[in-house]
Amino acid sequence: MDLYERLRAERPDLFLNVPGGIEILSDPEAVAAAGGVLYADPYVMLLRDPVRFPDGRTGTYIRSVSPTAEPGCVVLPLLDGGVVLVEHYRHATRSWQWEVPRGFGTRGLGAEANAAKELSEEIGANVLELTALGAVHPDTGMVADHVLLFAARIDGIGSLATGEGIRSARTVPPAEAEAMVADGRVTDAFTIAVLTRARLAGLTS
Repeated sequence: MDLYERLRAERPDLFLNVPGGIEILSDPEAVAAAGGVLYADPYVMLLRDPVRFPDGRTGTYIRSVSPTAEPGCVVLPLLDGGVVLVEHYRHATRSWQWEVPRGFGTRGLGAEANAAKELSEEIGANVLELTALGAVHPDTGMVADHVLLFAARIDGIGSLATGEGIRSARTVPPAEAEAMVADGRVTDAFTIAVLTRARLAGLTS
């Protein structure tokens, strides 16, 4: 209960009630009955909120929230006219995935600095030019947070974060990256989103 109320005080945007929407109830007994914060670690918090639906029914709704207010980032590296994709083993899917570097928000670190940090950590690259490409919500039915998209011109590919499950990185023409999306070799939603935003912004062709 204390953690739930502290979250409400520190991040009121997470508890915004919009007319006609699903209302989050603040009554302590309702919060206690719903569960409040069900789980929390350095990467994710799982909440079950007491709610009132538009038709007047009351119930509960579960959602995932980042422990930090700073948003995560997804970065499309641009190098020598191509885009850099990394081959990353993902525990959740139990499979290797072709995707772009990304990471959680870092407490106290601005979005641009966080994007540069992820590139340095994952592929040993330095940013020459960074372009913001807006935000995406990864799962509006479950995840409260948004993630910021960037494209970054980089100076090259250095040491890979093999300890995090990255085993290779390759630079491919934008058309090949899009072909990998079309034929299912790329299924990561963040990668598909940032490739699309970069194309629409005229950064790839």
